[in-house]
Amino acid sequence: MTNKDNSAKYQCKICGSELNLIFNRIVMKIYAVDYFHCQNCGFIQTEAPFWLNEAYCDVINTYDTGILARNISFSNFATNFLFYQFGKRSKFLDYGGGNGIFTRLMRDTGFDFYLYDPQCPNLFARGFEFNPEMNKITAITAWECFEHFEDPMEDLKKMVSISRNILFSTELLPEKIPNPETWSYYGFEHGQHISFYSHQTLEYLARKFDLNFYSQNNIHFFSENKMNNTIFKILWYSSHFGLDIIVKCALKSKTLEDMEGNKKLFNKS
Repeated sequence: MTNKDNSAKYQCKICGSELNLIFNRIVMKIYAVDYFHCQNCGFIQTEAPFWLNEAYCDVINTYDTGILARNISFSNFATNFLFYQFGKRSKFLDYGGGNGIFTRLMRDTGFDFYLYDPQCPNLFARGFEFNPEMNKITAITAWECFEHFEDPMEDLKKMVSISRNILFSTELLPEKIPNPETWSYYGFEHGQHISFYSHQTLEYLARKFDLNFYSQNNIHFFSENKMNNTIFKILWYSSHFGLDIIVKCALKSKTLEDMEGNKKLFNKS
């Protein structure tokens, strides 16, 4: 256990409002951690997360057995959505892309995808790391990142400076603050989830950055462009019925092209 000053006033990391302490729970079986709720924007945050270095000793936590299945699911949806929204010649960035699984899947499909993640080694998409000097990034993906952000506003500023089209996922808070005994997304066992968003929170962020906001279940889209929310939902549902297979027929996989490119780089070194 660590000693801390529980009397300290915390401000909401999203809107700056004063927070209410809602509960204290044991995180990683060691640390007693306070959780706070913002009544103004619906955001929930932990106290200052002093345990993160320990939480990220293993970047992929032991409990995350579904990481490959989720990346495949995200890639199926992104294939439909990005193709119909931005076409096949655009350049994309996976922000907080971890080991590069999603970036590799999208390049294998045929999209020009790159990776940014300063906290995690790139194992599957080496040679395709983001360079700020590269040509315009049309859209960003950010899968299961928002709940990990220690400073969400700072990360959003970084993303918006790269592209004002952001396709992302995070599980939304229900209208009533979820019971810590039953809502597994708090992630007390691994301690990596420290920021939790409601639909109201995401609406606030969209207004703050002057973006349009679209949402379906736990998939969300901030964009400089307006679109019919029904189309967003149709594209979401279609990814569960194999539409991505049709899209893939219109694309040329970059798997072999990337292999040859990496061979040339290796031979030069």
